[in-house]
Amino acid sequence: MATAMVGIVPSMAHAPGLTSAAGLLAMLEEEAPALKAAALRKLDGVVSDFWAEISEALPDIESLYEDEAFAERQLAALLASKVYFYLGELGDALSYALGAGDLFCVDEASEFVDTLLAKAIDEYCDLHRKRAEAPPESEAPPIDSRLSSLVDRMVESSLGRRAYQMVLGLALESRRLELVERVITLCDAAPGDHEHDASTAAMLAYCSVLFTTTIVSREFRRSLLTLLVKIYRSQPRPDYLGLCGCLSHLGDGAAVAELLRTLVATEDKRLVAYQMAFDLVENCTQSFLKAVLGLLQPAPAAEAAESGSAEAGSAEAGSAPAAAETAEAAAPAGEAEAFNKLKLILTGEVPTALQLEFLVRSNKTDSLILTNMKRAADQRNSLCHSAIVVAHAIMSAGTTADAFLRDNLEWLSRATNWAKFTATATLGVIHRGHVKQALSLLAPYLPQAGMSASPFSEGGALFALGIIHANNGAPIRSYLLDALRNAGTSEVVQHGCALGIGIASMGSNDDELYEELKATLFNDSAVAGEAAALAMGLVTLGSGSAKAIDEMLGYAHDTSHEKIIRGLALAIALTMYGREEEADDLVTTLLHDKDPILRYGAMYTIAFAYACTASNAALRRLLHVAVSDVSDDVRRAAVIAIGFVLAANPNQCPKVVKLLAESYNPHVRYGSAMAVGVACTGSASKEALELLAPMLADPVDYVRQGALLATSMVLMQCSDHREEGRAAEHRKHLQKVVADKHEDTMTKFGAIVATGLLDAGGRNVSISLLSKSSSRVMSSIVGVGVFTHFWFWHPLLLFVSLAFHPTCAVGLNADLAMPVWRLKSNAPPSAFAYPPPTSNEKKEAAHAAPTAVLSTSAKASKAAKSAKAAADSASAMEVDKAEEEKEKKAREAEKEAKAAVEAMLGTLKELNERGSVSASLAAELTRLAETGEGEDTTRALGAMAGAIEAAHARGDLATAARTAMRKHQPKASGEEPAEPPFSILENPARVLRTQERVISLLPNSRYTPVAKGRVSGIIMLTDQTPDAEQELLPASSLIATGESAPDEEEPSPPAPFEFTE
Repeated sequence: MATAMVGIVPSMAHAPGLTSAAGLLAMLEEEAPALKAAALRKLDGVVSDFWAEISEALPDIESLYEDEAFAERQLAALLASKVYFYLGELGDALSYALGAGDLFCVDEASEFVDTLLAKAIDEYCDLHRKRAEAPPESEAPPIDSRLSSLVDRMVESSLGRRAYQMVLGLALESRRLELVERVITLCDAAPGDHEHDASTAAMLAYCSVLFTTTIVSREFRRSLLTLLVKIYRSQPRPDYLGLCGCLSHLGDGAAVAELLRTLVATEDKRLVAYQMAFDLVENCTQSFLKAVLGLLQPAPAAEAAESGSAEAGSAEAGSAPAAAETAEAAAPAGEAEAFNKLKLILTGEVPTALQLEFLVRSNKTDSLILTNMKRAADQRNSLCHSAIVVAHAIMSAGTTADAFLRDNLEWLSRATNWAKFTATATLGVIHRGHVKQALSLLAPYLPQAGMSASPFSEGGALFALGIIHANNGAPIRSYLLDALRNAGTSEVVQHGCALGIGIASMGSNDDELYEELKATLFNDSAVAGEAAALAMGLVTLGSGSAKAIDEMLGYAHDTSHEKIIRGLALAIALTMYGREEEADDLVTTLLHDKDPILRYGAMYTIAFAYACTASNAALRRLLHVAVSDVSDDVRRAAVIAIGFVLAANPNQCPKVVKLLAESYNPHVRYGSAMAVGVACTGSASKEALELLAPMLADPVDYVRQGALLATSMVLMQCSDHREEGRAAEHRKHLQKVVADKHEDTMTKFGAIVATGLLDAGGRNVSISLLSKSSSRVMSSIVGVGVFTHFWFWHPLLLFVSLAFHPTCAVGLNADLAMPVWRLKSNAPPSAFAYPPPTSNEKKEAAHAAPTAVLSTSAKASKAAKSAKAAADSASAMEVDKAEEEKEKKAREAEKEAKAAVEAMLGTLKELNERGSVSASLAAELTRLAETGEGEDTTRALGAMAGAIEAAHARGDLATAARTAMRKHQPKASGEEPAEPPFSILENPARVLRTQERVISLLPNSRYTPVAKGRVSGIIMLTDQTPDAEQELLPASSLIATGESAPDEEEPSPPAPFEFTE
């Protein structure tokens, strides 16, 4: 019994000698209120030990609480609350805790208080959420004033302790905007302990990302962003970039245009306006940018002068000079030029040219990989042939490097029909962004009046033209529209032209284009109709147009062509891009349709509407369909859509689809692989790779194909290039699959395309569905979404190029030119280097065996050495011979040093012309080389090497330039220099996403970013010494500056070639 009592009464130390609460409970029956109050206080102290015994007296305790004349009724409520807590009745415990008033101490560190506070917060937030979501005509649920008082006390206590994060979470869950505002504004008066609550500005930046990525309700998110705009505007020194981000999320083009106009009018704020414009281009749609451009008009100087004159006249103190001064102040001299630059940025001309410049400069495409695949693949297999052409386009995306095609024209000419269409369209991927030369590059293949070439090459060229102008279709709109009207009855040309219009005018909501595409659709041609339907969805992307949806859904029920229905299903999904809850009714309608293709479209509607939101409601719906629908296509689409919904939380996706990846249904397994690839792209996630590994050996060919593609997407720009690393192992596996003659063609196709994805964009791009500011990137989501439809139509593979984003840091000055600017990466150069180039040389299988030495040989050798030593010491002639040998080696070393100096100077000249070496450093190295002419070349070489290392340590020389010059140093002059623990990157620099955390500015750098802490993307730079002359990188014809450039020789277009059937 003693043991049993220990279990029931665990802490007798609090009441020595007390073995029962019966005596205290008897006091509750006394008439004197003082005795009852004393009993309650004693029972409150021992309730944790005797709660089971006290529970029998609960009616008496409750009656004391209900007696309003009893002075200690709140104490009775507290005791009842604790008893109910120990009984597990949390609802009753909270009810009586509310009745206890201030006696329920929210600061008490106990399980009782913590549990009831959590219960109170949940109930409070639930009631407030229901009130916020209740329709206006319905009665809102009441909220107990005592519950509000309890939560308010807890909030005040937390704010007193500066626990802002907890209060902010409560405010968001309960939809209390006034509390959100209070938390944000308090951070200046009483800074918190965390980095994001150290000031109001830091909390604003934190909340901007938090609200756009974690708040599920679209309406509540808009309310929060509107509140942030109000707080931003109230700051004495507002963060204009953060303010613009909130306004763009709200779709307030007028406010954005007004903000840009205000900043451009102020000379010292123009760099901020340019940075803001670059961010808008990255995050916003064509229609929004077009609206901003339409509203962005500077005030005419004449109006400013009139205004100034009127003000001067009314004050009776002005004169003509005063009016002129007023007009000049209203319209500064450089304002018109600044507006011109701003418009060049907003039209996409400058950002596209800068990205193209970086990709061309930094292209590291390994053509030997393509050559090896071309040799290994079956020459008679048209599918592998087409896959290699697509892989080449992906590997060379945006680099304008098409030498592989030029060198293999005879091999390329084997493509026929739709393979020819795809091959021609790949030129658009290779030259994407090269808008100035687009028409001349594609002239040999585009439709021409009076000439009829192959319709497949013409259609492919029109598709390529759209890809070159992707998401920036204004310059080419009229040409493509005329081409569609003049296509006649050629379905292939109409197909290519429609796809080109869709890509170029993505999200433009252009009514004229929509009507033309609709007319093509209504011709009921399966080939042309599919592309026209898809293009209609791209043009109305994200508009949520009820008219467009009704027309497309109606025609989907009327037509009998599966291709058209599939195109319309995808178009409907694209129209609802980013609409979130607005898409729910449409999804329900599509899910109840008997046509599996429209149910398939419902899954992509969820994917596009809820992309990057991690919505639980959307995930529940997708998971239900993934295991219940009778169509394999629908189930596969449902699982793929999970990847889009979880793209902002890549670590969660492998956990969600883990069981689905083990499904008996191969379509579900394929969908699981692609979902992980979409969500975890570029992350090198260990969990994702472990989930994909078993599917690489799946018995079904298309599951292996999906696993290969997904693994390449996950490993894009992986910086681990060790031979035993996952990236190296995956490359070897891809080579093995391509070379295996017994492998299924579908798996080979996936391996070839996966090889292209692994080295996309000259190894300088990655796929990312989120921007640097954690906003959804429309072109990326759409590109990857349409890319997954290559299951039905291989030309759609090229849509993946829309999702490629250069991983670069491009610094610009006020003239939108690239100055000489360097960054420091606090990691060894090898940590984020390019993958090593492919080599066909075979490694030696084993080292040579050591030569055996016999004991007799050793004795003979020893005797010979002794004899030689005696002879050398005795002969003066042998000494002279040794001296001659020494002099000969010295002359050879001098000759090698001279050659090394000459080579180093040649490289120095090239680097100086390219802007990688400053004029002062080049002069110093040249001087050191000249001082060594004659007999001191070796010493001069050492001095040059020392100067190079010193310049690199100071940050005056990039690591790439250092390596280029030091490689000429002969081995005889010393060992290979040790790898430095850091690297210096020069503008424009390749900066991987995983590398951003180790990037820092060089001390005493002349240029600093306008956006503090930004180390990637296009960065506007503030010049700390504006009066000093700037060193600029050589101008390129690819970069638009708004000034007329001198005529330059255009690059020659690809040589025309004839395809043979």
